[in-house]
Amino acid sequence: MSGRARGRARGRARGGTEPPEQQSRRPGEQAQAEHVAAAPPPPAGAGGPPAPSGRASYRGGAREPRPGMVGEVPRVPVEEMQQMAIGTGEASAVGHKRADFRYSDLATRPAHITDKKGTSGRPLSVYSNFFRLETASQWMLYQYHVDYSPPVESRRLKIALLVSHAELLGQVRAFDGMILYLPRRLQEQKTEVFSTRQYDGEQIRITITLTNELPPNSPQFIQVANIIFRRILSMIDMKQIGRHYFNPSLSVNIPKHKLQVMPGFTTSILQYETSVLLGADIAHKILRSDTVLDILYDMYERGAGSFYDDAFKKFVGSILLTRYNNKTYRCDDIDWDKHPTDAFKLRNGTEVTYKAYYKQHYDIDIKDDDQPLFVSKPSKSDERRGQTGPIYLVPELCTLTGLSDDVRADFQVMKDVATHTRIAPAVRCEKLCSFIKQINQNKEVAEYMHGWGLKFSESLLEVKGRVCPQEKILQGNNAVVNYRQEDADWSRDMRGKQLLVPVNLQNWVVIGTRRDAGLVTDLISTLNRVGPPMGMNFDKPRIVELPSDRNDMYLNALKENISRNTQMVLCVVPTNKKDRYDAIKKTCCLDHPVPSQVVVSRTISKKQMLMSVATKIAIQLNCKLGGEVWAVEIPLQHTMVIGIDTYHDSSSKGRSVGGVVCSLNRLMTRYYSKVTFQHTHQELIDGLETSLYGALQQYHSVNGALPEKIIVYRDGVGDGQLPVVYEHEVPQMIQAIKKSGGPGYDPKVAVVIVKKRINARFFAQVGGYVNPIPGTIVDSEVTKPEWYDFFLISQSVRQGTVTPTHYNIIWDKTGLKPDHMQRLAYKLTHLYYNWPGTIRVPAPCQYAHKLAFLVGQSLHKEPSPALADRLFFL
Repeated sequence: MSGRARGRARGRARGGTEPPEQQSRRPGEQAQAEHVAAAPPPPAGAGGPPAPSGRASYRGGAREPRPGMVGEVPRVPVEEMQQMAIGTGEASAVGHKRADFRYSDLATRPAHITDKKGTSGRPLSVYSNFFRLETASQWMLYQYHVDYSPPVESRRLKIALLVSHAELLGQVRAFDGMILYLPRRLQEQKTEVFSTRQYDGEQIRITITLTNELPPNSPQFIQVANIIFRRILSMIDMKQIGRHYFNPSLSVNIPKHKLQVMPGFTTSILQYETSVLLGADIAHKILRSDTVLDILYDMYERGAGSFYDDAFKKFVGSILLTRYNNKTYRCDDIDWDKHPTDAFKLRNGTEVTYKAYYKQHYDIDIKDDDQPLFVSKPSKSDERRGQTGPIYLVPELCTLTGLSDDVRADFQVMKDVATHTRIAPAVRCEKLCSFIKQINQNKEVAEYMHGWGLKFSESLLEVKGRVCPQEKILQGNNAVVNYRQEDADWSRDMRGKQLLVPVNLQNWVVIGTRRDAGLVTDLISTLNRVGPPMGMNFDKPRIVELPSDRNDMYLNALKENISRNTQMVLCVVPTNKKDRYDAIKKTCCLDHPVPSQVVVSRTISKKQMLMSVATKIAIQLNCKLGGEVWAVEIPLQHTMVIGIDTYHDSSSKGRSVGGVVCSLNRLMTRYYSKVTFQHTHQELIDGLETSLYGALQQYHSVNGALPEKIIVYRDGVGDGQLPVVYEHEVPQMIQAIKKSGGPGYDPKVAVVIVKKRINARFFAQVGGYVNPIPGTIVDSEVTKPEWYDFFLISQSVRQGTVTPTHYNIIWDKTGLKPDHMQRLAYKLTHLYYNWPGTIRVPAPCQYAHKLAFLVGQSLHKEPSPALADRLFFL
């Protein structure tokens, strides 16, 4: 369904069915009833502008009476509340719900792994972006349960009644309305105090009962420590936007692109191997410097296409930031029939216009009374605060966050943004140390931390690492490529050397437009020059010249020229239009299965770069024909490695594509691939059995036996998904492997979770802080005691700080030592043939990602089995 059809179906957008004068009204302009009957706006319910958050309301931001409250709203002591650690609800789960997974990790460490440290390689001391949280030797956190008699329903009122007993409780505390945490023990096991409810004068008995004494490594303490730290961040004028904290006063404008980069920090306090650590890293929030209304004006002035459809496509699904309260919302719809002058009901039943509401609560004057309102469905936290209907946002007060796909494709924009976001190791370390120094030296924070008996160390945590031995790159004729491990790039060193297993190209087709005929001739000529030194010979292709670049021209040429003997199709296209690329790939992967290569003419238009580009194209052609480019020595025998990654199908909501790529030979340079389609709530095993059955049959035909060991690298799993993978996917994987191999087949299996999106950073000190050398492994101090895990830096970066990859071995029956698992992961990062160097993840994971991406973005169907034993998706 198109964006326009989707908009009409929802009754919001104005499409081509309306008269021209109706289509050209400016943003927010009223519809003319005689032309079209406007669809009714969505039900308001408890809607309205985004109400002040729970935190704001408890600190004096929202003063409307809540349902069920009688009489005058009790006064909330703002100054006293600022001394309290919580009031946000994050701690409400502690004590009467299962602890948040962020603070208590699922134990997946295999029982036989008593020491997870490797041994090979040279020692290297590295520094990390972690700081110790220091406490006294016998320090404890005391947990109390608080009861009120007669019962009090309002959490805000509970807090107000308790805060009057500061002399008894002390100046620092954490309280969520039921569970109270104190850094000291009260004299009695059960303490009773009385408070007077202000609006009716009734005496309330408060019973405070000690329920637990918590050491610093308990999940409850970790959760409270994170709440305490968020309070500290607000003390130093950091503002919470989404999950992280930022400093708006240090924002940098990029006027050329109407962007603003706001610096901040990602922080978390967790239990690691031997101690509780604060992990901190630099984050950036990228915002538009103009408002959403400014963008609507721009779109209207340009006048291209249907304004309403374009606005719907532009904004629906995007994340908006409201500057007046630094909250983010997802735009779910645009209501063209609602305006700032419309009224909504407050919680006490009185009506007020949006315009008056923002003037009264935020002292903001809304200038455009005719602008539409954006609709955001309430989040779960909004629903818990009583927001049952949609939230309406005023475009004039919203800015877009993040970067759209169009902006990301603009090289100049990304280059200008990168100057502010890619931070060198030395600068990053300096900023992190300054951040901790600011916290420790702030007088208010120091008093607050002293009250809790806590302190942060001021220096980066030093950990012991190792650098793996450099791998030898093996090519044809027993050639060995020598390269510098520091560079992690052997593109220059492999020139003139034969590929490991070259393939000759005898029957191939080249399709391009007449306008690009000269470029096609130059490319074929250059391929014939670079091919022989690599062991590849290119016979003369069948060249098809098209009169235009229409999609149907390419498709007809493919259908007419592909035969059973065709080895390869190479299409030269003038632009990277997605619909044309998708059509070519569907034809070559589904209808007429043959390996294909699509080259944009701009890529081969620079004469001085043509040799380099042609070399890369030749390598890709060799891979897609079933050849092998290079290898590293892998001593494991009878072992298969499997890469699994998922990608959301762009054509079908709720459906994801799983790419499964399995090695077929000892050197792990040949692969069998298959995809599975998985819908929401569908079990992984449904498609995995079919994939593994084909892979095991292919492995048997190549090696004459089934593998004795199978190591699965599973990418795309966040910490929150780990329990599902461990408790459901792993048993299903093992079951599928055994079933696919036939009766009596019982290989030794390991499952490794590969995680790229992490906040850990490591720095070597060589006359200053620098990125560690590729091959650096860290398997102590900053790893988790419940996990069999390690960090690996396998790639080299020329700008900014390198990001390590986290490996968590959640299942292991292979009998391999920790050192072997670490070395194997590093070896596999050398075997991705699209890049002559090491990459961030093992090659099977990257191949699985490429396969899932191709199917999810372009094919939307399972590729032909005829291509399964080739890297056709590169």
